[in-house]
Amino acid sequence: MDKIKVGIIGTGNISGIYFQNGKRFEAMEVVACADLDVERAKARAAEYGVRGCSVEELLADPDIQMVINLTIPAAHASVCLQALEAGKHVYVEKPLAVSREEGSKVLELAASKGLLVGSAPDTFLGGGIQTAIKLIRDGRIGTPIGATAFMTCGGHESWHPAPEFYYQKGGGPMFDMGPYYLTALIAMLGPISRVTGSARISYPERTITSQPKYGQKVKVEVPTHIAGIMDFAAGPVGTLLTSFDTMGGSTLPRIEVYGSEGTLLVPDPNGFGGEVRIWQAGAREWSDIPLTHGKADNARGVGAADMAKAILSGRKHRASGELAFHVLEAMHGFHDASEQGAHYQMKSTCETPAPLPVGLADFELD
Repeated sequence: MDKIKVGIIGTGNISGIYFQNGKRFEAMEVVACADLDVERAKARAAEYGVRGCSVEELLADPDIQMVINLTIPAAHASVCLQALEAGKHVYVEKPLAVSREEGSKVLELAASKGLLVGSAPDTFLGGGIQTAIKLIRDGRIGTPIGATAFMTCGGHESWHPAPEFYYQKGGGPMFDMGPYYLTALIAMLGPISRVTGSARISYPERTITSQPKYGQKVKVEVPTHIAGIMDFAAGPVGTLLTSFDTMGGSTLPRIEVYGSEGTLLVPDPNGFGGEVRIWQAGAREWSDIPLTHGKADNARGVGAADMAKAILSGRKHRASGELAFHVLEAMHGFHDASEQGAHYQMKSTCETPAPLPVGLADFELD
């Protein structure tokens, strides 16, 4: 079949898995990469046998139909807008943008030009979450009533070489890890109608204990402990806790979904596989469920490949810009609700992504 020719902008560490997996999907071919540091782009290009160039050269290449934007979050919107202005479809790492206003501009420009926007995370297309989606759709837990999701850790300053970003605007546990959890929940339960929550900055300053910045102080600008409540449009009520302040660890599950006929234990949404377990009404213990979908440990890039397939076939793509914007709005909504002491009514909605068919091989989409 034909392949969509793809250029990658941003050649940091995460780009490696996109280059590797880009060779495994039938719908796209990575042919070039670019970076503000052109020499770094050329070095990365030589490593993977593609062309390295400047951002301007990549965007001017008429053969490149789609851009994968792997820049830092603060640059996500501006690079997406540049790619769209150049007539390219664009798939961006999470989050779609830092602000709702920027996210709206990206979607509006894409719509005006008839181009597609997609966004990570695409982990909900992995075997773990897809198996959970199938169980819910098959009625194995009855009617969904609620869900809980927990992302807790002690912060990144103990291990990350440059952790400052995580405590600045656009960072914090909600914007860092919330996209994984919210995307998985929406994929299972549908869009959100309103949110509320409480958020706090527990420590106004953090001390880096990793190298090479050991001992440096970081001023905290964003909430680091956020407890949120979600009303899903279809009826379920969800709870989401994201925290960089659990210094003693946690035994909380990643995600549980509660239904009228049972409970579903959903694996870590920051991965593609994991264990799926169910406790049905009348049972005396958990039952392990074999994965019904692909079992690849790291299929990162599947969302971009799915969008490439959509460009070729005309069908809808799953990791859509509308889904990413809905997640972005919800994350801001938790913060807004805490500041204002009120519920935040969601203004956006999105289609629930279509599940993947059962029986596909790893890296196969249809």
